[in-house]
Amino acid sequence: MLGAGGAGLARGLRAGAQAWLWGARGRSLALVQAASGLHAAGWQPSARRGPGGRPLSLSAAAVVNSAPRPLQPYLRLMRLDKPIGTWLLYLPCTWSIGLAADPGCLPDWYMLSLFGTGAVLMRGAGCTINDMWDQDYDKKVTRTASRPIAAGDISTFQSFVFLGGQLTLALGVLLCLNYYSIALGASSLLLVITYPLMKRITYWPQLALGLTFNWGALLGWSAIKGSCDPSVCLPLYFSGIMWTLIYDTIYAHQDKKDDALIGLKSTALRFREDTKKWLSGFSVAMLGALSLVGVNSGQTAPYYTALAAVGAHLAHQIYTLDIHRPEDCWEKFASNRTIGLIIFLGIVLGNLWKAKETDEAKKNLENRIEN
Repeated sequence: MLGAGGAGLARGLRAGAQAWLWGARGRSLALVQAASGLHAAGWQPSARRGPGGRPLSLSAAAVVNSAPRPLQPYLRLMRLDKPIGTWLLYLPCTWSIGLAADPGCLPDWYMLSLFGTGAVLMRGAGCTINDMWDQDYDKKVTRTASRPIAAGDISTFQSFVFLGGQLTLALGVLLCLNYYSIALGASSLLLVITYPLMKRITYWPQLALGLTFNWGALLGWSAIKGSCDPSVCLPLYFSGIMWTLIYDTIYAHQDKKDDALIGLKSTALRFREDTKKWLSGFSVAMLGALSLVGVNSGQTAPYYTALAAVGAHLAHQIYTLDIHRPEDCWEKFASNRTIGLIIFLGIVLGNLWKAKETDEAKKNLENRIEN
């Protein structure tokens, strides 16, 4: 606890110092980082208070709690208070958009923003569908009994209307893309609607979630290029599915006792004490597919360095995982955001490195011609 708090405080102080070193343009970002570090250290801005005398905070849960009371159940239904799911949906989109960028160029920031908005809306819609299907089961599980529909804060009809609003807004985002991507994105709706039912009929609902959550690995590329390149998009999609099997199996271990009692299935119940062996296999498959992505897209040293870091992170995550402690399972699950960000950073830096290699190749060719 003290170590984690000290690390978070140190990050906050470093970011605060960077705010003054970077000047006005970098100051806002650094201050946000400082606030994040302080929050990790357990600090709360108690001196500043919002409406009703409640302390102000930058955490997602605090933002939801400070919203008008009639809106709070809907924001919790979207899981806006738990943004990790949105990150895990969004990050495969960023990988695909980054890989589709021209050599030496940064990813398309407009597309990143557009897909970010879509991720918030579609994750919210998926959670709404999930809670509508599972409201009777959620009432029987301690961790989910307080969800808005299960707790009676929102009726089934209200959630259905709310779902329609989310899907309408998501359609507006989708219509900003090219025709190929519109058709591709619309085809994922069947997965979004049906994947919450898979836990009733198979021990592999995490596979269905992987097929759904990583659709952005296909869609991001097509949004930039106008179509999918199977040699890049398919192994990227496969790697994302393997990644989902890793983190959602860990997540499922939180509820395995309740799931077994009420008759729901999961890979956690399928793998049991062999979980670490399965997770290791999924990790090897994920890294192998990402390596193939790198080869087929002409990636460079920074990308493969990022893959090495991801491999180390996964190895540590699996080795230290305690599947019998729900708190540890949640911590390991949430740490997968770091994995996704490392991959994205590796793609961006690897793509920028391509320009350097291209310039060097041109110089070598010119020297040969001159000689």
